[in-house]
Amino acid sequence: MPAPSPRKFLGRLSLPERTFVANALRAETVGGVLLLTAAIAALIWANAPLGNTYDTVRDFHIGPASLGLNLSLQHWAADGLLAIFFFVAGIELKRELVAGELRDPRAAALPVVAAICGMAAPALVYLVVTTVGGGDTGGWAVPTATDIAFALAVLAVIGTSLPSALRAFLLTLAVVDDLFAILIIAVFFTSDLNFAALGGAVIGLAVFWFLLRKDVRGWYVYVPLALAIWGLMYNSGVHATIAGVAMGLMLRCTRREGEEHSPGEHIEHLVRPVSAGLAVPLFALFSAGVAVSGSALGQVFTRPETLGVVLGLVLGKALGVFGGTWLAARFTRAELNEELTWPDVFAVATLAGIGFTVSLLIGELAFADDPVLMEEVKAAVLMGSLIAAVLAGVLLKLRVRTYQALYDEEERDEDQDGIPDIYEQDNPAYHLRMAEIYEKKAAEHRRLAEVAGATRADGDGPA
Repeated sequence: MPAPSPRKFLGRLSLPERTFVANALRAETVGGVLLLTAAIAALIWANAPLGNTYDTVRDFHIGPASLGLNLSLQHWAADGLLAIFFFVAGIELKRELVAGELRDPRAAALPVVAAICGMAAPALVYLVVTTVGGGDTGGWAVPTATDIAFALAVLAVIGTSLPSALRAFLLTLAVVDDLFAILIIAVFFTSDLNFAALGGAVIGLAVFWFLLRKDVRGWYVYVPLALAIWGLMYNSGVHATIAGVAMGLMLRCTRREGEEHSPGEHIEHLVRPVSAGLAVPLFALFSAGVAVSGSALGQVFTRPETLGVVLGLVLGKALGVFGGTWLAARFTRAELNEELTWPDVFAVATLAGIGFTVSLLIGELAFADDPVLMEEVKAAVLMGSLIAAVLAGVLLKLRVRTYQALYDEEERDEDQDGIPDIYEQDNPAYHLRMAEIYEKKAAEHRRLAEVAGATRADGDGPA
């Protein structure tokens, strides 16, 4: 019996998967630029002469105290708006599990192992640095997250067009990363439980699931129910963002006969702009405003907690993701796409060291009892993400011509039928259309040559 052929790692995506990845990353890129803008605005505001107004606005409380929801604007952004971000993450995860890269256990092994190693290595780096330096080990989870929107914003700024396989790998890696970040938040950052509120949230989720299964339609049904579930989850002691991901995972992401889009895809298309264009940038605006000075930046590289965060993001992420990918490929006998090299994988692994949104959130949770250290850790997240972005930019620029050539080949559509030519090479109809196109071009060249020859014969042009 012949041995099965080796599976291709970072090979060409199917056309539907490529289309989905392109659309998802296009929205994330726009959101990433807005996120970057909001973070810069927060830093400028917090360090301006009227920087005290930043703290005043951020700490302004609003909401019904009777429902336990009289929160500061910063908490509304972290606990409320980020629930929308995690709702979209839940839909993305569900889609990956039923229709994407994670549906095939063999194909899923690479991004899952890469994501696990990409979270374990930064945590280990942080623990080693803080243990040796005598620091607080409670922030071990801060450098474990990857911010896909910020990473794509970096790609947009440096102008690198990654091949679709590398972009899909980065997206899948971030989706799995989000899953484990959610588990970390749920397990390690849950305060004293209010079982009555938690029970109410669970009942609400059961009603949400039942209505979905009965194909009940209407935003006026689900939006109030989702708000009630979120409020109960917040008061239960479990981080409120868990409600978002739980509801996202319940949506159906497979298409039935006659459906152009599944309910999950449709809702994700509606909610993603709110998440990327409003929720995440506002969170960044109220979380990234840290005081930056020479002494503060010096402490980033001298205090064990902040140094652990920086090294975890820059070194831990890159080595963890790359090492996990290489090991998984070796043991699953997957062959790397011959058009790419392992340094390309390392460049993407370095890009995964940009851990902004979720890292800031975990930093707030881990050091809630020490506001000074919390602000220093936020500065470390910003510094580590910046270093990772610059390093990844340099590595990707070294291969930009190769990436651009691969990207152009994927996008080429000479017959202009809306389907890239690379997906039609085995289609006889495609070759017939291309022959007609080339024949028309050849005929046009012959006609121009005849006109030029006639002009010279008449003596009106150069002999």
